[in-house]
Amino acid sequence: MASSFKKCISLLSQQSLSIQRNRTLATVAKKYVYTKHFADQPKPTDLRLVEEQLPPLKDGDILVEAEYLSVDPYMRVYTLRLPLGSTMIGGQVAKILESKNPDYPVGKRIVGYMGWRSHTVLNPNLPPPKEQFSIEKPYLLPDIGELSPSLGLGVLGMTGNTAYFGLMDVCKPKAGETLVISGAAGAVGSHVGQIAKIHGLKTIGIAGSDSKCKWLVDELSFDNAINYKKQNVAAALKEAAADGIDCYFDNVGGDISTAVIYQMRHFGRVSICGSICSYNDAQLPKTRILQPAFVFKQLRMEGFVVSRWNDRWFEGIERNMQWIREGKLKYKETVTEGFENMFRAFHGMMKGENFGKAVVKV
Repeated sequence: MASSFKKCISLLSQQSLSIQRNRTLATVAKKYVYTKHFADQPKPTDLRLVEEQLPPLKDGDILVEAEYLSVDPYMRVYTLRLPLGSTMIGGQVAKILESKNPDYPVGKRIVGYMGWRSHTVLNPNLPPPKEQFSIEKPYLLPDIGELSPSLGLGVLGMTGNTAYFGLMDVCKPKAGETLVISGAAGAVGSHVGQIAKIHGLKTIGIAGSDSKCKWLVDELSFDNAINYKKQNVAAALKEAAADGIDCYFDNVGGDISTAVIYQMRHFGRVSICGSICSYNDAQLPKTRILQPAFVFKQLRMEGFVVSRWNDRWFEGIERNMQWIREGKLKYKETVTEGFENMFRAFHGMMKGENFGKAVVKV
């Protein structure tokens, strides 16, 4: 009996030492530092992977370890505002390893904009440092049941809210109207199209490959899809939307958007989410001016950043969760394995290699 008791004590001691050792290791974070402003196509040498010794926790602090990290088009533009030496920006789903904050217990997951880093010490109750990019302060990942935590970066996070609020609050669509989406096979575009179908709109997507167009129509129930690399967008739109276009959700800009806008109906609405066609170009693209279409058709165009709806953030998550549970909303993720492959995932996303949301699994 005494021998067994001693063995138990020995095992517990070893486990305790192992936990302490792991926590000590966890205080060394890996992070990608922004060392050169992106010019044309981003290059691996524009970033550097370094290590950082993390400080001990103070009252209110938590130590988190990244599980999934997001790569998004906005990163290409927002980094231009960063001073060199900054941590590369981005959202992540992270697990809480240690906590001195009763509202954030060990084992829970948070969603936050800690950037491209493996471990972070932060106080979720304090505003982020001025130099740190943030759309929303860190929050506990809601209970999503058996679904992957990575969805906190996609359909149940910033991506889903961008689609939900950008379509419903900016375009204000009505049943029976026609909606066109550029970048339709991306994370936001594919989500927007499905919300539109739920609300009874005719939905046309513009994407960059036959396989993406097939996915939009066959799996996501888009009414039509146009491959801009093979088809004349203006001609294809005249056939697909013979009576004109009521709403346009724009992720791309450039000539594609010009073609859409000149085929809009009177009092049409344009929601501007991004302009990825120009992000890697040294010069802005030249295209037909848009003012005549806006004046004579009395169109309305509005750009937005999803942080506008921070006070309604969980409304968007709950609505998207409901549609997933009801089988009305599908999603697709392009998952890259390994923290060391962050740049590869980012570069591939910028080239349009992803279906749906692009994430990195640490």
